[in-house]
Amino acid sequence: MIASVGAVGIAVLGVTMAQTNPQQAEYEEYAVRKLTTYLKTDFCKQRPNFLQNIIQFNCEQLIESVNPKMRDVIANTTKRQNYIVFSTYTTGLKIDNLIPGYKFETVGALDNFYTYKAEQQ
Repeated sequence: MIASVGAVGIAVLGVTMAQTNPQQAEYEEYAVRKLTTYLKTDFCKQRPNFLQNIIQFNCEQLIESVNPKMRDVIANTTKRQNYIVFSTYTTGLKIDNLIPGYKFETVGALDNFYTYKAEQQ
């Protein structure tokens, strides 16, 4: 009796996870949000303000202007592995030789994402 209840519980969990396994488009939205936040809060803050004033460069404005293109870059550089109940996403970003490239590894399950690895290339 206990074994059959456990088996039913595992089956229900499996079906729930399969139905809530996020799709590629959802990952792309997540990745754009995370990358935009990172660039605005970390990358832009590392640039000296006097340099921005001299060359009339607004980092946050630049991030907003390229935001629509970020999704295309992420879509073209992401490899998804679908395991039915969860998916893994590996994204390699290299935009320019002046900016370092990054590799991100993320797992998606239960309509959520968790980036467990982010490294500069």
